[in-house]
Amino acid sequence: MTYFLSDAHLGSRALSDAQAHQAGLVELLHQMRQDAREIYILGDLFDYWFEYLWPDKSKRQYSPVLEAIRQLTDSGIAVHFFIGNHDIWTFGQLAKLTGMTIHRHPETIILHGKRCLMAHGDGLVPSDYLKRLPKPVQRKIRKFKWLRALFHHPIAQALYRCVPPCVGNAIGYRWAKKSRLRDLNHPCGYKGEDREELVLYAKEQEQRGEHYDYYIFGHRHIELDLMTVTQSRVVILGDCFRQWTYAQMDDNGNLQLCIHEKNN
Repeated sequence: MTYFLSDAHLGSRALSDAQAHQAGLVELLHQMRQDAREIYILGDLFDYWFEYLWPDKSKRQYSPVLEAIRQLTDSGIAVHFFIGNHDIWTFGQLAKLTGMTIHRHPETIILHGKRCLMAHGDGLVPSDYLKRLPKPVQRKIRKFKWLRALFHHPIAQALYRCVPPCVGNAIGYRWAKKSRLRDLNHPCGYKGEDREELVLYAKEQEQRGEHYDYYIFGHRHIELDLMTVTQSRVVILGDCFRQWTYAQMDDNGNLQLCIHEKNN
C-alpha cells in the first residue's frame, strides 16, 4: 500500500494540546507501517521548521514523530517529504534525522502504473488566474507570491540561518499561529470546480497535453476527489490537523481518501 498525508502542522501554538496532536500522527504512522511500501508527506508536516546554524533545542519537541519516521525508513519503507509553505527551510537536518527523501518542487512519479503529479500545492495556479479576480484579491495574492519568493530565496534563507533560534522561532511560531487561527476561525471551504485554484491548475496542465492519472495535493485543508473530463482525478488530501484525512493507493493503482480515527 502507498499512503499520502499532509498538513499536520505539528507544534502549532494554536493547539490546546500539541503533544496529544503529535501522538495522533505517530499513531497513524505506526498504523501505516503495517502494510506500507511508500509514504508521501505533502508538506506542512510542521507548523514551523527552520534549520539554523546554531543548535536548536526546540526540535526536541518533535522527537516522537521524527523517531516514528526513522523507524519507517530503517525498516525499508520509503518516506518522501515535499516541502510546504510552513516547512520550506530544511537544509539537510530533517533528512538526516529521519531518512526521508526531500522534494522541493512538484514531481511526476509513476505509482502502480499510474502517472501522478504531486506537490504541496502552494503557488500552483493557472497562468491567467489573477485576471479572473477582483483587484483587492489580486493585491493579496501578489503579496503572498512576493512573500513566497522571499521565503524561497537562497540569500534570505542564508541570512535568517544566522539568527539565534530563540529569536527566529519566536517570530516563526507567532506568524504560523496567526495563520492557523485564521484557518480555524474562518476556514475557506471548497470554492467550486470553476474557482478552486488547484483544480484549475490541473485542468490547464491537461489542456497543454500533460496528462496525469492523479493530481495529488495538500495545502488547502479540504478533502476533495474530483474526476475531470480527461479522466484525471484531482485529489486534495484534507489535513492531519482538524480533519485527520489521508489517502491510500493499492497495488492496482486504486486511490481512495480515508479518515483516521484516533485512539487518543
